Amino acid sequence: MRGPLGFMVPGDLDTPTGGYGYDRRLIAELGALGWKVSLLGLSGRFPEAGPEERAEVAARLAAWPDGAPVLIDGLAFGAAPDAMAREAARLRLVALVHHPLGDESGLEPGRRRRLLEDERRALESAAAVVVTSPATARRLAEGFGVAPERITVAPPGTDRAARAPGGNTPPRILSVGSLIPRKRHDALIDALAMLADLDWEARIIGSDRLDPDCAEGLRARVVEQGLERRIAIVGALADPRAEMERADIFALASEYEGYGMAFAEAMSQGLPVVACRAGAIADLVPEAAGALVPPGDTRALAAALRRLITDRKWRADRAEAAWEAGQALPDWGETAARVDRVLA
Repeated sequence: MRGPLGFMVPGDLDTPTGGYGYDRRLIAELGALGWKVSLLGLSGRFPEAGPEERAEVAARLAAWPDGAPVLIDGLAFGAAPDAMAREAARLRLVALVHHPLGDESGLEPGRRRRLLEDERRALESAAAVVVTSPATARRLAEGFGVAPERITVAPPGTDRAARAPGGNTPPRILSVGSLIPRKRHDALIDALAMLADLDWEARIIGSDRLDPDCAEGLRARVVEQGLERRIAIVGALADPRAEMERADIFALASEYEGYGMAFAEAMSQGLPVVACRAGAIADLVPEAAGALVPPGDTRALAAALRRLITDRKWRADRAEAAWEAGQALPDWGETAARVDRVLA
């Protein structure tokens, strides 16, 4: 039997994002391995932590027994460097970094600098650091001075689901990602506008609660492009995997990902992928599985989609390569085993 484990997570654990999904599954899998997991939930705004939020982090840590491990989601870890420094000698603090907080899109330069500096200071107190991709490991080693031997890569597991048969008329393009600037759904909408001469339909699935202004802007953009009958922005769904089974092409123009769970899930169901060569995406998505284009290059995005829409043979070959790559991805048991070794 393992001992007690604190898992500190800010906000609503049920939030439909890849990061929270990772946390939920890790709690379940570590519990199955014998850890007595206690969720140390945090209220307030993270990573924009003010005095009240930082005080709550400090109080949660102070109440945890000496020597016990605490796994802390990066949203909270990087926001409270002073609390981490105070408890580092007493507790085994393990940071779970999905991607550096200051690498989020659309940040004002001063805010970006503050987030990066706070996270750098906080990581100095970590006994170990868990990241979700080799790209994030490299980023922390090169940009934050974290010794590589302190970093463990534990990529998200990928659940198996039914293979997408494809063959829809018109072809259905699917995008899954929260409606936030970093996901660049605006670039996808603009690329699809360049393909108005072709027959296709598209669905964009993702939470519209994280950045309501961005979500509203995306819906307005669809109308401005005259695509409201062809592009559906449907918000978060309980089961996006069912949507993947009914799609022909997966497209997400994120300009940065710490891993990219939606890409992994799409490949595991045999969907050819159109993505940007950014962050961890290039490590995850093979060129043969679709197309990788420069971040923000709307014309290249449109060209990649055009070929997949119009060339059935090309689309079928990319789908087969995606399926093969998806079957080689780790499952959640492998992910938890890696984290278990760090905690133990």
